[in-house]
Amino acid sequence: MLFNTSVFFVFLLITFATYWKATTLNAKAGKLILLVASYIFYGWWDWRFLILIVISSLTDFIIGQYLFRNTKKTTRKLLLSASLVVNIGILFFFKYFNFFIDSFHTLTRIDINKSWSTLNIILPVGISFYTFQTLSYTIDIYRNKIKPTRSILTFFTFVAFFPQLVAGPIERAARLIPQFEKRPLFKYDQATSGLKLMLWGFFKKMVIADQLANIVDPVYAQPDQFGGWAIVFATFLFGYQIYCDFSGYSDIAIGTARLFGIELMTNFKTPYLAASFREFWHRWHISLSTWFRDYVYIPLGGNRGSSFFWIRNIFITFVVSGLWHGANVTFLIWGAFHGILLIAEHFITSRNKNSKKLKQLSGWAITFILVNVSWIFFRAESWQHISILFTDIFRNPELGDFVSLLFNSGNFTNVGRILFFIFPVFLLVEYLMKEKSFDELLSGLSRPVQWSVFYIIIIVILVFGVLNSAPQFIYFQF
Repeated sequence: MLFNTSVFFVFLLITFATYWKATTLNAKAGKLILLVASYIFYGWWDWRFLILIVISSLTDFIIGQYLFRNTKKTTRKLLLSASLVVNIGILFFFKYFNFFIDSFHTLTRIDINKSWSTLNIILPVGISFYTFQTLSYTIDIYRNKIKPTRSILTFFTFVAFFPQLVAGPIERAARLIPQFEKRPLFKYDQATSGLKLMLWGFFKKMVIADQLANIVDPVYAQPDQFGGWAIVFATFLFGYQIYCDFSGYSDIAIGTARLFGIELMTNFKTPYLAASFREFWHRWHISLSTWFRDYVYIPLGGNRGSSFFWIRNIFITFVVSGLWHGANVTFLIWGAFHGILLIAEHFITSRNKNSKKLKQLSGWAITFILVNVSWIFFRAESWQHISILFTDIFRNPELGDFVSLLFNSGNFTNVGRILFFIFPVFLLVEYLMKEKSFDELLSGLSRPVQWSVFYIIIIVILVFGVLNSAPQFIYFQF
């Protein structure tokens, strides 16, 4: 079920009403309503996906109980290994099996059983997200950082909570489970702040992201028909398309959770205003970057030891992060590129004696440009596609038919109006939100001005938003 559909609004209204009615009678009844609603939400794509999430949930709930009771080191390691094998095994099979079979065949030229190489494996929506969420639970119990919940209903709801199930934020048990265990209390201010954040998320998704796709997709589909400057411009716009698409999803998820009295972690903090690659990853997909920091980078050794080991740990972490995004060599290149950028930045800035203000300005410009360059690897469909894109950028510096995407017989197209009139206003709001949340930014305005802003956003969504086709969120494929 997609957020940007009328079905979701009906579903949300029914779930909201039945949940709060049930909680007035019994807290467990409300939690059961939430779990059933979450399974309906997830099963809307394909009911078979529910089998996998139930297997993952049941496995880690049972292992969590035994991990906590056992003190013997070897037994605890075996239990943790079982959790890793089940969860990563399921993730590997459904997400990476065909990729590794094809890669093995390409590298070795060894014929593989055709029934293996032609398996039509459906990638379950959100499997990478909920797998990481359940894994963090068992790993944290193994590290004695948390105690397991005794309620299977609470744990299953923690794993399947529908607002953040398919694209995060990837929550930790220590933060989310206690919220499900206490008796829910409806708070008007929390609910209204959630609705405001949802509205902002729908604006970013339906007006900015989905309209920018009308420029980005044609250029990347046939780059030879548009030329180098068109590719550069489309790549810059893709950076904002994926940001507004994914951060828009996160805003809707966080806002929806607030309607049920649940606070999810912030997932984005104006990443394109970062003055370094390190800062960028503190602001972009925060729930994932902190997950890799805590469960990959630090266990590898972090920054302990020599520079060689630190470089190794950074590089491995980012390559694995790239692989997490998809079973394609392009994502591996994207991850490796960011790892190299972080390593290079570390050694360059340690020797840079420029003034702080100059360093901030130059750091922002370099970070912004190279992050956008990296999106070419992310958006490209294959290594051959990357080669074509870079070749056209340097050998064919033209716009081609690019102007026709913005103008129709001399007049602005819908996407042209977005780009020239609404997009600059969005960038200004982003700048103002560098150190503030959407709520904090609005709270500085008078109530009539706040309501005017809400009505303007609603009108803009209705007039310029992509309402009919309801494009899927980009990160659903990961």
